Amino acid sequence: MGQERKTGLIMEGGAMRGLFTSGVIDVMMENGITFDGAIGVSAGATFGCNIKSKQIGRAARYCAAYCNDDRFASLNSLIKTGDIYGVDFCYRELPQELDPFDFETFTNNPMEFYVVATDIETGKAVYHKCSDAGDNDMQWIRASASMPLVSRTVEIGGRKLLDGGMSDSIPAAGFEKLGFNHNVAILTQPLGYIKHKNEYMIPIKIKYRNYPNLVNAIANRHKKYNAQTTYIRKKELEGELFVIRPPKALEVGSVERDASEIMRVYEIGRRTMTERIEELKEYMGV
Repeated sequence: MGQERKTGLIMEGGAMRGLFTSGVIDVMMENGITFDGAIGVSAGATFGCNIKSKQIGRAARYCAAYCNDDRFASLNSLIKTGDIYGVDFCYRELPQELDPFDFETFTNNPMEFYVVATDIETGKAVYHKCSDAGDNDMQWIRASASMPLVSRTVEIGGRKLLDGGMSDSIPAAGFEKLGFNHNVAILTQPLGYIKHKNEYMIPIKIKYRNYPNLVNAIANRHKKYNAQTTYIRKKELEGELFVIRPPKALEVGSVERDASEIMRVYEIGRRTMTERIEELKEYMGV
């Protein structure tokens, strides 16, 4: 008797490169593509959660609307609060008031949704399964996207957490261990991209001097990332993983204040997925 098929969606981070992912998942939703589970890292979590709440266009809409608002993301926010992305604005005011997140649909959608954060004391990845996008889940999503040096550490349940991309940038192997065996991965870098060593290691070593495991994880992140993309390419060529990636480097800022640039990246995601939608439907058996 064969193993039960469980379909999964893996979403890489990359700050505003995540708008590419938003474009991809919006086209998926428009074409009725669903998954048993999804996992997002950093921007893959903050934007990717909209696939579980079934809100087409939401991420691009609010990013374009508020990219020039200092409360959303700014140096001013970093200086005042310790977070370049404003926590109260992004994780309370925006989803609860300005561009409401559909908490009910998120909760009732049977698709499992995981986010990845990094435990700064161990330097290892921690997976969290979100159930209702309530305050606890929002803190996990925030932790997953809290970039080092420009974000405060997020404390949840005795853990000190930061950006999941530092420990598990593209969690294909980890998601397979959770039982998802027929997967789609959305990457935010083009084919052939090679990550290099972090150029901010000196300030990182100073700021996180009490967390040597975290410093070590960041110092070696490029090696792990490149090994992950090699693994993903192998699975892709063997027909065991469907991979969507941008045709070339997206070249968008981590904090992008130009709404037209945000929409440009989003539209590349839409166009890339539209061009391959029939191929994806065949792979998914839709």
